[in-house]
Amino acid sequence: MHLIRQRITGFVMRVTGLPRDEARAVQRGWFERHGAALPGLLAEHNISVQEFLDEVHDVPLDAIAPDDELGRILDRLPGRKLVFTNGSSGHAERVLDRLGIADRFEAIFHIESAGLIPKPAPETFARVVEVFAFEPVRTVFFDDAERNLKTGADLGMTTVLVGPHAFASTAPFVHHRTPRLTPFLQSLPLTEPA
Repeated sequence: MHLIRQRITGFVMRVTGLPRDEARAVQRGWFERHGAALPGLLAEHNISVQEFLDEVHDVPLDAIAPDDELGRILDRLPGRKLVFTNGSSGHAERVLDRLGIADRFEAIFHIESAGLIPKPAPETFARVVEVFAFEPVRTVFFDDAERNLKTGADLGMTTVLVGPHAFASTAPFVHHRTPRLTPFLQSLPLTEPA
C-alpha cells in the first residue's frame, strides 16, 4: 500500500500541478471524504479512470512472497471465499497470483465492480451482497482498515482487523484482531478437507 499511495500522490501532483506535500494533503482529504482518492479526482478533475488504475497499481510485488501455508488453510476453510477490494481487478489478480492463492477464491469484487464507490460506502456493501447473494450475518469480513469493518459490522458481519495496528484498535465493531492473517487462520479449529 505504501507504494500505491506514493503512486497516487504522483498522479495527484501531475493532475493538479501541486507540489508533493500539498498533493498529499489533497489526496488525504479525498480519502477522508470519499473513502479513496479516485472519487475525489473524478469529482474535481477530468481524468481517465483506467489510466489512474493502471498507473497507481503498477508497483513491484517483490515484498509479497508466495504463501503455501495460507493456501492450505484456505483449502480447509469452509464456505465461499470472495475478495472484496478497493483495488483494481488487475491489481487484485496480480497479488493473488503472487501469493499463489488465486484459485482459492470464487470471485473478486473490485473497485470497478463497485461502480468506483469504495468501501466503506454502505451502497458498495449492499452491491457485493446483492451480486454474490450471501447473508451478512453468516459472513466473516477481513480488512486492514478499521473504517471498512464498521459498515460490515453494521450489516451483521463478524469482523477481523488485520495488520500491524490491529491490536491498537479499541473499536467495538472490530470483533477480532490480528497482525497477520495466516497465524490467525491457523489458530481456528478447522477440519481437513474430505
